[in-house]
Amino acid sequence: MKKLLLAFITFVFSSSLAMAAVNLNTATKDDLAGVKGIGPVKAQSIIDYRKKNGSFKSVDELDNVKGFGSKSVKKIRSELIVFGVTTEIYPSLSSTISTIV
Repeated sequence: MKKLLLAFITFVFSSSLAMAAVNLNTATKDDLAGVKGIGPVKAQSIIDYRKKNGSFKSVDELDNVKGFGSKSVKKIRSELIVFGVTTEIYPSLSSTISTIV
């Protein structure tokens, strides 16, 4: 019974990891490249856009990134989220957050 319960818990945990969305504001190049339809070149374009323009306010803003159009954004929208800000753009934010916490 314990083995069955452990197998079930492992299955549920691994299933939830597979469905986790990638955050456009905090994802690394590798995280972004792991999304089907992005790849390393588009991942770098996302990071460059993020550094230049600040955090994404919506997934639809990805349409402004070189290499993406409304059709490609629509295909990958379910795999992406936008939450919070990236500390790459606001390096001082990291120390501020650390001080608050």
